Amino acid sequence: MSISAEEIRKMPMEERLKLLNELRLELMKLRAQAAMGTLTNVGRIKVVRKNIARILTINREEELRRK
Repeated sequence: MSISAEEIRKMPMEERLKLLNELRLELMKLRAQAAMGTLTNVGRIKVVRKNIARILTINREEELRRK
């Protein structure tokens, strides 16, 4: 499931960082499954990567706005 940028912007920073860590862990597990050949939903890797990118982008935007 893809997370919209608006949903991410509404989250507090701590919740965003927690979600980011969870997504990175999920991505590692998905990559391991893909390497072993047991991954059933290969499209999930793309969705997780895009969600990670969205969170990092929004975090960076807010960091630059504070300066």
